[in-house]
Amino acid sequence: MTTRRWVLVGTAVLVAVLAILFAVLGWDTANRLASLLSALAGVAAVGVAVWAALPTGTGVRVSRTGRATAGNGGSANTGLTGRTQAGPVRVDKTGDADGGDANTGVRLG
Repeated sequence: MTTRRWVLVGTAVLVAVLAILFAVLGWDTANRLASLLSALAGVAAVGVAVWAALPTGTGVRVSRTGRATAGNGGSANTGLTGRTQAGPVRVDKTGDADGGDANTGVRLG
């Protein structure tokens, strides 16, 4: 079973347990418990949001990539092409890039 399915099943079970618990406890007690659970869920949501916003890695380093030579209309790459969300990107001592669409460093996009 995938993680997404486990989360879905766990959520459904939690909702069912809470519904039964609220029905058994009575209106006043269920109201207090619901307020407490809402406050805890709000704090947990803020914590998850802050955690999700933090950088996920130490970054990407591209070094000593060599020479890239591309002919007319051609493409050559000895560096990094693509997207990264791993933190800062560091590039040093890259090679020469000649002709066409040549890259020896970093091309993010």
